[in-house]
Amino acid sequence: MTDHGADGERTVWTGGCACGGVRYEAGVKPSPVTFCHCGQCRRQHGHVGAYSRMPREHLRITAEESLVWYRSSDSARRGFCGRCGSALFWDGAGLPYMDVTPGSLDEPTGLHADRHIWVDSKGDYYEIGEDGLERRTSAEDQAAG
Repeated sequence: MTDHGADGERTVWTGGCACGGVRYEAGVKPSPVTFCHCGQCRRQHGHVGAYSRMPREHLRITAEESLVWYRSSDSARRGFCGRCGSALFWDGAGLPYMDVTPGSLDEPTGLHADRHIWVDSKGDYYEIGEDGLERRTSAEDQAAG
């Protein structure tokens, strides 16, 4: 679903898993995409994690028959589809936002990437190429919030 306002701007962003068991929508444009190189994201996604932030009050899960939450740390959980395995959400406890995986958004997203985080934790099997995006270490990212 792609809703547009009177000025032609998109007003609703929708997304979900590969099998359709989990769907969500938001009435605000997601933030630019962040690539996360931490060990947890690499394991969850099979490589680098990619996330786009949405204010919690604007994100609504509209179908959750196969949504499963995994408590990945004392301060966060990760949402995925228990049927098809699609990674969908990163939810930090007490934060005013939730991250969605931009690959789960319906296109066109209108998004672009703006940063790499946890670059000091990247896998030993790849290099982060010169792409002009901001880069943060784990300490810098934690300090930035």
